[in-house]
Amino acid sequence: MEWVAVASIITMLILSLLRVHVIFSIIIAAIVAGVLSGMNIQDTIEMLINGMGGQSSTALSYILLGVFAVMINYTGITTILVRGLIRVLTGKKTMIVLVIAGIACLSQNAIPVHIAFIPILIPPLLKIFDQMKLDRRAVATALTFGLKAPYMAIPIGFGLIFHETIQEGMKANGVELSVNEIALSLLIPVLGMVIGLLIAVFITYRKDREAKQWLPVNWQEENSDKDNDITFQTKHVLTIVAIIIALLVQIFTEKEGLVIGALSGIISMVIFFAVPLKEGDAFVQKGVTMMGTIAFVMLVASGFAAILKNTGAVNALVESSSAMLGNNHAVISFILLLVGLLITLGIGSSFGTIPIIAALYVPICAAAGFSPMAIATLIGTAAALGDAGSPASDSTMGPTSGLSADGKHHHIWDTCVPTFLHFNIPLFIFGWFASIIL
Repeated sequence: MEWVAVASIITMLILSLLRVHVIFSIIIAAIVAGVLSGMNIQDTIEMLINGMGGQSSTALSYILLGVFAVMINYTGITTILVRGLIRVLTGKKTMIVLVIAGIACLSQNAIPVHIAFIPILIPPLLKIFDQMKLDRRAVATALTFGLKAPYMAIPIGFGLIFHETIQEGMKANGVELSVNEIALSLLIPVLGMVIGLLIAVFITYRKDREAKQWLPVNWQEENSDKDNDITFQTKHVLTIVAIIIALLVQIFTEKEGLVIGALSGIISMVIFFAVPLKEGDAFVQKGVTMMGTIAFVMLVASGFAAILKNTGAVNALVESSSAMLGNNHAVISFILLLVGLLITLGIGSSFGTIPIIAALYVPICAAAGFSPMAIATLIGTAAALGDAGSPASDSTMGPTSGLSADGKHHHIWDTCVPTFLHFNIPLFIFGWFASIIL
């Protein structure tokens, strides 16, 4: 029975790495787990669907934040930001990379728009990058850092989703920990990411580099004249007010804070007339398009985790693993992080990975005597591992979508490989170390 969990996870990994969509990969892996456990396909699917409810709140949060992000972009406030960056930072290579990293950090917590800002912020800067001979791999690492490190470190916005998902995954498997304690447990792994960013910016990609033409141009400055006409107006002030309202409501609302916060921001944008109500259908459609896939991945992953748990596959794996690994925390941590790296590389979603790895990690670590803080460190680090470097991850696809707008940026060699080297390696080392000392 212990091989049921292993076989299903390997199935999911292989299918994901073969570029089968992650949703189908998880569903097929869930069917494999059910069939190997003696269930028929109909019962397996029923159990999968019943288990999907565990992440319904998180999925709804993603959809609402996607709609909010589309509304913010609609106002044109990001275009004003781009013009300011070009005016102030032209010629300052290192500074512009660090500023981009800072803006990306805001996209996860203070202004939770996720990757929606990249197609607006980055393409207008590409000519500036070429004039400065700026290595775009440095920009890719800066963007990926901003898309990952803040949600690991700060339990606000997408960070709140990440930490609450870890909390729910641990609680479902018998270990309880507060969101603030989970945030503290991930500070050391995040420090590893900071070091990786500094190495990329100041050492690895500091030299001049000519951008190579990889693909046909898919972006032109067709709207440059229109963009130049945009000035800071009352609606932009009201947009900032709506963002602040959403952030405050999120912070002071204990339960379902992210859903209520996102709703508050959306309603505020409409009430303030920052966006037209008649465009509501378009906002929802674009928001669902941007965030819907991630939300549904989390739902299906929750159902998969429920199958692994309810069939007894996890318990069998825990018993065999505990007997094989003993109580050597260093060895157990290393193996679990390696498994997390492979799973997240295959799935491409740190958020969607949590329900799966929590079902495996919590029983194994609890049996080996790990503290709750150490377990949270392992889950959070393992979920984030692979998110950088995965071809299917938003943390890599987002940066590439902006940097390859003129066809001079390769997704694998200019985004995935640099982010894998500079973030996964330090995350692994620092996460492994933190899980031992906590």
